[in-house]
Amino acid sequence: MRLTRTLALAPAAAVALALALAPASRAGGQKWYERAVKKVEASFDPAEAKPGQTVTFRVTVELNDGFHTYPTAQADKAAEGMVNVLKFPAAGAVIFVGAVEDPKGALTKAEPEAGIKEMRYYPGTATFTRKAVVSPRAAAGPVAVKLDAFKLSVCDKENCFPPKAVPVEASLKVLSGSVEVEKQYAEEVAKALAAK
Repeated sequence: MRLTRTLALAPAAAVALALALAPASRAGGQKWYERAVKKVEASFDPAEAKPGQTVTFRVTVELNDGFHTYPTAQADKAAEGMVNVLKFPAAGAVIFVGAVEDPKGALTKAEPEAGIKEMRYYPGTATFTRKAVVSPRAAAGPVAVKLDAFKLSVCDKENCFPPKAVPVEASLKVLSGSVEVEKQYAEEVAKALAAK
């Protein structure tokens, strides 16, 4: 296994140093993204909702053959650096509630030289989801919701590439009228609205 792969499984500080020192041709520079990623897209389901209604925000990553990505959390602490990072915006037209859900059906493998017994990963397509509530104060009309950050981690069988910040935005049409916020999210929504 190449040095870049081994270093990518080391603690985060070592990874950053190794990538800073690696020649661009060895790490693939930013050209790895064009080779690895078919598309990254976000959407709301449903795409139209009333204030107070719960929707699901989805970020789908579609990779070319031979590449894989990671969940937002690893079960094995030794693999905790091999994750994707999603940062959500503060309450606005939508209020994000609950936690991010990683895609089901992760594959697992061991990386004994890095002390990892179980590293979860996703080849092909992976969809990350999180619930959101349309703000009871949202005005009717179209809104665009951007993540504050989405840092995508991708590897092939030989190399792990520097995480790439990918802009992610989804559109939602806020309908007229309103519905009551679901009981399970009412406290989070009330807290978010009080903070505004």
